[in-house]
Amino acid sequence: MTHSERWNDSGCGICIGTQITILALLFALVTIAVQPARAQSLQVVHNFTGGMDGASPQAGLTFDVAGNLYGTTAAGGGGTCNVLAASGCGTVFKLKRSGSSWIFQPLYQFTGGNDGALPASDPVIGPDGAIYSNTIAGGQGTCNSIGVLGCGTIFKLTPPATFCRSVTCPWLQTVLYRFTGGADGQVPSGDLVFGQDRNIYGTTVHGGNSGCTIGCGVVFELASTNGTWTQSVLYTFTGGADGREPQAGVIFDNLGRLDGTTWLGGDFTNNCPNLGCGTVFQLTHSGSGWTENVLYPFQGGDDGYRPATNVIIDSSGNLYGTTLLNGANFGGTVFELTPSGQSWSFNLLYSLLGDEGPLGKLIMDAAGNLYGTTYADGAQLYGSVFKLTPVGGSWMYTSLHDFTGGSDGAYPVGGVVLDAAGNLYGTASQGGTSTNCTGGCGVVFKITP
Repeated sequence: MTHSERWNDSGCGICIGTQITILALLFALVTIAVQPARAQSLQVVHNFTGGMDGASPQAGLTFDVAGNLYGTTAAGGGGTCNVLAASGCGTVFKLKRSGSSWIFQPLYQFTGGNDGALPASDPVIGPDGAIYSNTIAGGQGTCNSIGVLGCGTIFKLTPPATFCRSVTCPWLQTVLYRFTGGADGQVPSGDLVFGQDRNIYGTTVHGGNSGCTIGCGVVFELASTNGTWTQSVLYTFTGGADGREPQAGVIFDNLGRLDGTTWLGGDFTNNCPNLGCGTVFQLTHSGSGWTENVLYPFQGGDDGYRPATNVIIDSSGNLYGTTLLNGANFGGTVFELTPSGQSWSFNLLYSLLGDEGPLGKLIMDAAGNLYGTTYADGAQLYGSVFKLTPVGGSWMYTSLHDFTGGSDGAYPVGGVVLDAAGNLYGTASQGGTSTNCTGGCGVVFKITP
């Protein structure tokens, strides 16, 4: 299978952890400073076994205030799902810090029924301290995502009501909403975000009943009244210039607007004539609802195409994001969008080298450095962890780790998080030491600068 066949204009829909054929790589971008890889220390914090601890982590990690880590796996655990070269319907887990080590605690194992299946987004800690996230399948409806029925769910997890001395004590799961696959959407694959109103905002890849065969996706809100959650659709994508199939969630800017990306749609005149190259969009609230404005339609050339991650925002209101494909070096791009009056200026920060770029969102530290992962770039084309440092008007690339596909992991889908000491934590969807999954069951890793 060639690169163009794997990422063709049939659209991606669900792009979870699928290895593709290596693409021959060409020229380096000479206008950007490049720093060779420096010695970094990667430590595997947990090797997934494909059993009750889970398999194939498709999302990043989240810190709580105590410094513990939370994450999800899209396979393993309980249930009868059989996906991603492993059985099981997915898990939610906790890594509890214990001195210089970590204790792994399984929090919940999905059954594939009304509780959902295949969690693939970063957990979010809500205002009440509970864990919130979504599943791309299970719940209700006749949707069929990777062989698992159901249109997806939004759920929360709370600790047991009474103290439990065992590390295997399950948390209580509550499903807040089950998608039907109609106008409300289906396949909620992006990260959730809480607004100042304590409501939940997110996206679905499909559904919405507009323009596309199974819907072009929606942006939604979940509002709670006396413990009952009600879903409202804020915007339904049409599949045209406004975009379609958002793979990532949305964020709030300092003016209360929602910013996000779409995988397809936008500009149809350049390198993506059939379904478009994807967009960065913004939703602005008015008295009668929400209005969409496309901040940038990708052209599919040096700017890249197919943005699959959230954008992030700095203190000046600039947006930063990535594309999975193309760019001058074919491994995706890192970009910045700067507000200028009523319009936005696109700045290419770096063109990545490899086969597939980022599927997980960037993070920015206090010094303005950017950190991210690539799915199938790096020296071995098993993915990488990188740092971009602003230097004299350009950006210097540093490889923090190139995955080998062995015990260190392979194909990171989620991004990374930073602790107070500057250590990076993340997941790789394959690799590790377990032989219970084809290609390995994945790992949680730590990189010490």
